[in-house]
Amino acid sequence: MRELHFKDNFWNTEVISTAGYDSIIQHLNDGKRTCKEIEDFMKARAAIEEKYAKELLGLSKKVCGHSEMNTLKRSLDVFKLQTENVSLSHLHLAQTMREEAKKLEDFREKQKEARKKVEQHMDTLHKQKAAQYKKTAEAKKTYEQKCRDKEEAEQNMNRNATTSSSKQQEKLYAKTQQAKQTAEEADRIYSQNVSLLGKMREEWLNEHVKACEFFEKQEVERISTLRNVVWTHLNHLSQQCVSSDELLEEVRKSLEQCNIQEDIEHFINLRRTGDKPPASVPYENFYNNQRSAPTRWQISQIYQLPISLFYSL
Repeated sequence: MRELHFKDNFWNTEVISTAGYDSIIQHLNDGKRTCKEIEDFMKARAAIEEKYAKELLGLSKKVCGHSEMNTLKRSLDVFKLQTENVSLSHLHLAQTMREEAKKLEDFREKQKEARKKVEQHMDTLHKQKAAQYKKTAEAKKTYEQKCRDKEEAEQNMNRNATTSSSKQQEKLYAKTQQAKQTAEEADRIYSQNVSLLGKMREEWLNEHVKACEFFEKQEVERISTLRNVVWTHLNHLSQQCVSSDELLEEVRKSLEQCNIQEDIEHFINLRRTGDKPPASVPYENFYNNQRSAPTRWQISQIYQLPISLFYSL
């Protein structure tokens, strides 16, 4: 299938029409707008990533399992550390996105400057061509009017050839000659303008083809660049997911080393208070107590009473 190109499909049958050229320029402007939109998208996404990274970093600094001990404490420390690393990886992603956005901005500005020179040159040619076409049309109108004036003078001279005096015939002849000369001059000017317009048209045709080729090349570069930018952006997001998963895998590995029974035994060994329970409290009759000496248990309980209680008695 034959490939289509700008230079073959944006002409117009009217000499001064710029419809085809304007259509290309409109499309290029739309493409430039798309570049700016994607560039803004990348910057906004970078801002989101940065905000998320900073909040996640702040979260990783908060107390989490401070009172825990042994294997679970170690796992929670890894959890906090890897949360911090995930936040730093998102911060790096944000910076990478800003760099990609800057590259796209530079590309857009570079295309803009290159296009500006071609557009200025083409705009000048369009104005010159339109002005020359207008001048040629006016010269043609003048030429046709002078030809009609010459014919009218010749017809008038012929009609009065037999009825006019010699002096009148001389005047009519002089007037006819003057009209003829004027028509010839108008013909020369008209022909000259047609020739200039033809040369200008040829120059414009060549420059239009060059402009179309240049604009098509820019469009190919723009589409390719945007495609690669989005592709790279997705690769960065995928890599971020991989990096996050690798960091979180460290937490999972640490949790696998968390031994519940070991932590229980560690706490017991560290905080044990004894292995014997308290003795049962016996029932003692009040009246029997009055008649008998205090029991060993009663004495021990008295010694355990707070001193303030004795002051209150």
